[in-house]
Amino acid sequence: MRALIIGNGDIKNYDNIMRKIGRTDLIICADGGYNHAKKMGITPDVLIGDLDSAIGYENIKNRVEYPTRKDFTDGELAVMYAEEHGCDSVVMVGMTGDRLDHTFADIMLLNKCKDGVVIDDNNAIYLLRDRLIINGRSGQTLSIIPVTADARGISTSGLEYPLDNETLYFSSTRGISNVMTADTCEITIKEGLALVVKVDRV
Repeated sequence: MRALIIGNGDIKNYDNIMRKIGRTDLIICADGGYNHAKKMGITPDVLIGDLDSAIGYENIKNRVEYPTRKDFTDGELAVMYAEEHGCDSVVMVGMTGDRLDHTFADIMLLNKCKDGVVIDDNNAIYLLRDRLIINGRSGQTLSIIPVTADARGISTSGLEYPLDNETLYFSSTRGISNVMTADTCEITIKEGLALVVKVDRV
């Protein structure tokens, strides 16, 4: 089952985001993400969080409300809800913006998803933990960023600058601004974790 989580971050182009979402089985709004959902014409299956940002949500019957003082962000609560309800694939939108603390934390929620992606107006962000198949367009920029001390045994196909069982080191920029040479590329890793960021413009 596939979940769509809508957060309260920045969404500038609703039509663009709608084109990227695709089919979903469960729609979860994380608090103020409900405001985005209304503008996109989406009715959530569940609204979750402390509800200090959502406006006019009273007609949403399925609500899971938490106190403001809590140990988890509304975004993490939404991811936990998706996992608890059998979702093996999660698409997250409205999870990035000018609150860099929330942006970094929300991107790291990919580690809680079996198969997850964070999508914003310009990027699709994945977590590489074993193997990824990335669909896109020839000419798109794609970066591989280690988030553990070493990301070892990385191999790629379908990229202009190939890697063959190589290591990308934490804080090194070597993996930035590769380029897709086909509409699909494959990336594998043997040890460690890395973020893969596909820039959704050529």
